[in-house]
Amino acid sequence: MKVLIVDDSKIARMGVIKSLKEIQPEAELFQATNGLEAVELFKKEKPDVVFLDLTMPVMDGYEALKKIIEIDKEAQVIVVSADIQSEAKHRVLVAGAKNMYPKPINKEIMTHIFEQDLLL
Repeated sequence: MKVLIVDDSKIARMGVIKSLKEIQPEAELFQATNGLEAVELFKKEKPDVVFLDLTMPVMDGYEALKKIIEIDKEAQVIVVSADIQSEAKHRVLVAGAKNMYPKPINKEIMTHIFEQDLLL
């Protein structure tokens, strides 16, 4: 399974990776630090799952989500953000994200994501 983790914070990416490795130890991981890198990596690697932050430089997560869904309308994108406002969640779900979770992600949340949100 290929997984793309997108966040401008290395600490946040490491948190997602740590939880992910507990659930999917064999996952092949790719990392991006902004939305533009994410879109380019998505085109190149065609990951099965994308964990996407919203607030990033160069291209934010909203724009990256839009472009990823344009590339593949079936893309499995989970938004992981410090922005926990209901408006943000509504916006990403309408744009095509599978779900949205507040930072930080832990093993229990990651288990829930793989059992409830993703079609793998």
